[in-house]
Amino acid sequence: MTAELQAPVRSLGSWTIGVVGVAGLAAVIAGVYSSREALVAVAALIALAVGIGWPHFLRIPAKKTLAAVIGLPGAGSAIAAGYAPAPGFLDWTPAFIALGMMAVFVVQLIRGTGQAQRLESTLGCCVGVLLSCLGAGWIAGARFNGVREMLLVAAISAAVALLAGLIRWPDSIVAPLGIVLAGLAGPLAGLIFSDIAVLPAAIFGVVVGAVLVSFRRLVTLRGAPLNFPAALSMGLAPVSAVGSLAYFIDKLLIY
Repeated sequence: MTAELQAPVRSLGSWTIGVVGVAGLAAVIAGVYSSREALVAVAALIALAVGIGWPHFLRIPAKKTLAAVIGLPGAGSAIAAGYAPAPGFLDWTPAFIALGMMAVFVVQLIRGTGQAQRLESTLGCCVGVLLSCLGAGWIAGARFNGVREMLLVAAISAAVALLAGLIRWPDSIVAPLGIVLAGLAGPLAGLIFSDIAVLPAAIFGVVVGAVLVSFRRLVTLRGAPLNFPAALSMGLAPVSAVGSLAYFIDKLLIY
């Protein structure tokens, strides 16, 4: 297949990733402003979606088994973060990450020796488990001090970085552009929707932008067109990662 025929497929994949990511952020914020149970349900569904699509993105065998191994620990981490006593909202998250990674190794052992892509499956799925479990940070952030506006600022910065990633320019241009725009969106959203200081909001926006454009780079390096499960996972995996990032930056810089 020529590069000209492949280009529309890649374009469709990038737009799918952006739309899925923005929809995931909107669902998270809707959960934040509705109830704890709704937010837990959204975070668990995002974790399961990341698990389903991540093996497709990696193009590895045993997709159904590894999808369960990646997604279920993330869902468990979200549920635990929703009901763990304060202040240890994420106390169970390391345990679920460890459990998921152990399950990845068990699956590879069961597959037997000499199987294709064992190293890629092991390393890549461990990363998937980590990303799936990090979504619990959205719940921890919502329960931490009750300041929901901080999560709104986080979501707006992430959405701006996601939308910047849709621009079909080289990564050398889009990456700094996405970081700068996210860094500007953070303070602006903070001034409009909350009383968060400009400097912490700017730092947060820059960090979020850097995380989001790094996921765009992963898609670029993959080269091949994405199917829908892979695009679903790549749209929601950075959303999950931003959750824990928002929680820890809130604790370190703002609270």
